[in-house]
Amino acid sequence: MLAFKLLIGEVIMKKPWSISTTVRNPERVRDFLKVLKLMENEEWTKESQAKFQTLLIQNRIYGFGNLQFYSGLPKEDIKLIDNPKNKITFNKAKEIFEKKNYKDPSMRGRQSFSLLKKLGLVYLDEEDKIIISKSGESFLKEDYDLTEIFFRSFLKWQLPNKATTDFKEKDGFNIKPFVGILHLIKKVNDKWEEKGNKPVGLHRKEFLIFAHLLVNYEDIDEMAKKIIEYRESKSKVEGKTNKKDFDNKYHFQYVKDLLGITDEKAINKVIKNCKDYLDNTIRYFRVTGYVSLRGGGFYIDLEKSREIEISLLLESDDASIKNFENKSEYDFYLGDMTLPKLPWETKETLNKIANEIIKEIKTLEYGINLNKFKFKILEKLSIDELDQYIEDLRNYKSLLFEQKDHTESQGLDKLKEYIKNLKEIYELPNRALMLEKYITLGLNALNDALRIKPNYSVGDDNEPKNTAPGGKPDIECFYEKFNSICEVTLLKNRSQWFNEGQPVMRHLRDFESENKDKPAYCLFIAPEIHRDTINTFWQAIKYEYEGNKQKIIPLTIKQFITLLDILVKIKEHNKDFTHSKLSNLYNNILDISDVSNSSSWLNEISEKITSWETEVLA
Repeated sequence: MLAFKLLIGEVIMKKPWSISTTVRNPERVRDFLKVLKLMENEEWTKESQAKFQTLLIQNRIYGFGNLQFYSGLPKEDIKLIDNPKNKITFNKAKEIFEKKNYKDPSMRGRQSFSLLKKLGLVYLDEEDKIIISKSGESFLKEDYDLTEIFFRSFLKWQLPNKATTDFKEKDGFNIKPFVGILHLIKKVNDKWEEKGNKPVGLHRKEFLIFAHLLVNYEDIDEMAKKIIEYRESKSKVEGKTNKKDFDNKYHFQYVKDLLGITDEKAINKVIKNCKDYLDNTIRYFRVTGYVSLRGGGFYIDLEKSREIEISLLLESDDASIKNFENKSEYDFYLGDMTLPKLPWETKETLNKIANEIIKEIKTLEYGINLNKFKFKILEKLSIDELDQYIEDLRNYKSLLFEQKDHTESQGLDKLKEYIKNLKEIYELPNRALMLEKYITLGLNALNDALRIKPNYSVGDDNEPKNTAPGGKPDIECFYEKFNSICEVTLLKNRSQWFNEGQPVMRHLRDFESENKDKPAYCLFIAPEIHRDTINTFWQAIKYEYEGNKQKIIPLTIKQFITLLDILVKIKEHNKDFTHSKLSNLYNNILDISDVSNSSSWLNEISEKITSWETEVLA
């Protein structure tokens, strides 16, 4: 029987494990750590916990651009926070924090601290003082390796552990969640293949309910069988609505049987928690480079290009917990970047890994008619040199994928695929990230760019892992005669203005400063343009932002799709299309000489697109 049970005597219902819901973007973890570094060696008391949260507000790491946080605050406080040029003093941040009237202010600090501790970036010593670990110090360096830091942390993160009492061995917990999930995916793939099917990993509906309830390594094989049974039963159900009903009923019954309870409210809470944790778990595990997406993002699988490493890892680690004498021993182990010793850290294995990546590179180069990488002689490299060379090979492979995307985007079938996915963006998993992906691919298709550079991070599978980090444009576009950035969002209420208004103009100004040789535009794409957003952009276009006018083109997702539809017609009529024609459209939209206000300007954009269509198809 699976180890997940309800302890009737203690009236405690076990909860699924999770990574974090406080910090949803892994790339923001470093910002939290940088602020905590200011408090190193301070005792972790209720007062210092509240101080940490205050510092996060002061440094605009927490609360900035968040409508929920702004709720109840005076307009002058919102205005202060919302403009990064305004300096927030510690006392002012404390005053703002107090105005939120949280029941337990210190709890907010503990929540913000929790993930840093879980990842081994920080720990509390015997005197409860804040200590940044070796791993944390590596993360704070300018040349930090996000992938390596998260991979090393997740290899060691276990439940239970000496740093928390949330999960107990007597309750059936004995798992390293990350390693356990790798095992589970491998087992399911093997069993699925034995039945004559192509391995596909875990569907999101499978991952959300089974993965988060995997609490003991001894249950992996039995859970894999359950997943196969679930998958086969679901395949017999016809119709989208019926399949959805099947999922809901199965998930409910599975949790009910697993916990041995009949309380519907408690069962539904567990299912809701699993759904809440799903995207975050996938997002964080993807950062390691060992988990990939397939099937349009609906399936979570093992990264094929790391097959050698995964095989050796699973042979050497069954996902059971490691025993520690005390909390300090666990803290030091979790926070040491050199541990554990990886089973492939031998010259022979690293040579195999490098050769596999080189094969992929040569295939990619052949596909885009390129042959410029100077390969090194592996036998002459030391272990450390091989490690770095493998990293260089993976980086070069990412550049090749970029060029492959651009080449493939010129085909009609691919273009129609982008249009379809943008039309169905709300049906895709992790839709904010998928919007950045398909806008990037659409921009590749639209013109003869020198380079379309998305700032989201990608895995070895070339699939995006996280949306572009703060402080950078979502996408940077470089052309022969002009450059541009592209900012995309799914926000459409007033939070669009809060989150995008100032940052978009600031990103464009910084981009202009870094690329002074050509005119620079900004394409802003959203489901709809909020009146406050368009008013803000109007001021920058008609008058100035930081002393100079800007070129911002606001488009709805539907209008961007229209541009791609026009491109389909251009290709079907075998007509030429260059970036010069695209800049003509941008300039037409920016011609506001006969427009009296921002709302009139917004209403005219569709008409200008229609006129442009007639022009380019003539």
